Amino acid sequence: MNFGRLLTAMVTPFDQYGGLDEDALEPLVEHLIATGTEGLVVAGTTGESPTLKAEEKLFLFKRVKEIAGSRTSVIAGVGTNDTSYSKELTEKAAKTGIDGVMAVTPYYNKPNQEGMYHHFQTIANASSLPVMIYNIPGRCIVNLQADTLIQLSKLPTVTSVKEASGDLEQISYIIEESPEDFYVYSGDDSMTLPIMSVGGHGVVSVAAHMVGKEMAAIIKEFTSGNVAAASNKHRKLLPKMKACFIAPSPAPVKAVLAQAGILSNYTRPPILPLNETERKQLEQWFSLA
Repeated sequence: MNFGRLLTAMVTPFDQYGGLDEDALEPLVEHLIATGTEGLVVAGTTGESPTLKAEEKLFLFKRVKEIAGSRTSVIAGVGTNDTSYSKELTEKAAKTGIDGVMAVTPYYNKPNQEGMYHHFQTIANASSLPVMIYNIPGRCIVNLQADTLIQLSKLPTVTSVKEASGDLEQISYIIEESPEDFYVYSGDDSMTLPIMSVGGHGVVSVAAHMVGKEMAAIIKEFTSGNVAAASNKHRKLLPKMKACFIAPSPAPVKAVLAQAGILSNYTRPPILPLNETERKQLEQWFSLA
């Protein structure tokens, strides 16, 4: 399944008491769709998934899909470092109406390649939904090697990967050896154009919360053959992409969205809202006045 080229790893709105801010979901989803997002990844890292309970995730999956309808894909973050729990969550998520699931490489327990293959195969077999694998060694310590991912790409429901290894050689090999209908997405905003230049399909973006139209314009220029224009836009947008990570994500994104009146800047510990010094740093690229 093609989820689109510009996907957003959506933040999760919280209220001042730490609960889900259900009222903020609709304006957030509408904002993202209006600014070019073609797919929403719900309860991923940017959605503060480690702090979300299973029932909260399932509510988010269902509610976001209700709001989005057929206008955009909704992909549920179901990956954990527990294969059995990830399988169970996938089975439950499949009943909420979402369009696909995303599963991150198992973190902390450091499985080998065979263990990771088994993990993702189990998730893939848990439903008929398309599966996006998420490889991010910087957070999970382990790297899903190209040969393992290529084998996984041959499973009927494994349709894409969010690649955040930063290794263009590995990514190029995956694109070359995986099926033609297997889509490789950049997991880093700043790697969007480099990865697309070697055959990648698009990006799962954090920056699209604030610069979705600009991200969409880069992709449109590149896919239209206007490489120089795409490169120029990409270089100019890099500082804003990087600004999204001046503090632990998604605190910077939430600060900008709060200023725009879309949601509050509340996060769940151990992620904290921006302090005054960080806010001043962010004001170099985004108005927080």
